[in-house]
Amino acid sequence: MYCRTAVRSGFHPASIAVMVIGFMIAWPLGLLVLAWILWGERWGWRGRAAAFAEGLRDGIARTGFRTSPNGFGFSTGNAAFDAYRARELERLEAERRRLEEERREFEAYMNHLRAARDQEEFDRFKAERARRRSGPTV
Repeated sequence: MYCRTAVRSGFHPASIAVMVIGFMIAWPLGLLVLAWILWGERWGWRGRAAAFAEGLRDGIARTGFRTSPNGFGFSTGNAAFDAYRARELERLEAERRRLEEERREFEAYMNHLRAARDQEEFDRFKAERARRRSGPTV
């Protein structure tokens, strides 16, 4: 199963453990992990790491490496079943790509809504401020 949260910065139990181990091995490694935790999102490492993981996964898929449900290797020995399994895995991969595209579109839509809401709130603030300033002073 593909897990997007495996590559993320921030203080999480796993990242803290990696940082402690990094300091135990060599202090520069620990500092590098600490920098990742603190500034990883700002430096855009998440996108690069996710792209690397995606490329690695695609490379593994191209070589035909698929684990069987019992976890024992490439082929079951039955060509018909292996062909069926390959077709189904490709169908599932296409579905995953479609859902990922929908997720990206939804995030873009939500960002647009947030920007519109922020603009509306700002316009409302400016109108109320102008109304207060131009109101009657007693």
